[in-house]
Amino acid sequence: MSYFLGEYECKLDTKGRMVLPAALKRQMPDVEREGLVVNRGLEEHLVIYTRSEWNKIMDELSKLNQFERKSREFIRKFMRGATELTLDAAGRVLIPKALQAYAGITSEVVLASQFDKIEIWSKAKYDEQWEDEGDDFATLAEEVMGNLRRKENEQ
Repeated sequence: MSYFLGEYECKLDTKGRMVLPAALKRQMPDVEREGLVVNRGLEEHLVIYTRSEWNKIMDELSKLNQFERKSREFIRKFMRGATELTLDAAGRVLIPKALQAYAGITSEVVLASQFDKIEIWSKAKYDEQWEDEGDDFATLAEEVMGNLRRKENEQ
């Protein structure tokens, strides 16, 4: 499996269209045939999935017991706003207004690769995350990755 790589600053035009960066597009050779799906992220950002990755998530969601209230609520909340994206002749995708509002996106965005998906952040909100980084990253790395290494060694 290959993963996306890179962080890209982009602009939306007045209609909410964004040019997919060439370097990112090269990492998705089937994008024009398969298409993409954009959805709300778990924080105030958006997420772009390739159609094949989206289908894997749908397969997982379809296994949830829809007779359980929490499962139904999660599915509704997760699916809210999900939209298929297609590239136009100029290589642009249209980000729906409702999703832009959810993520606080005006015109400047950052596309941040995250394994098999791409997060879309308002540039201002993305930059905010890094203002007070300090030693927090080292502590976070120790807590997250240190525990992973310990678990691997215990097995």
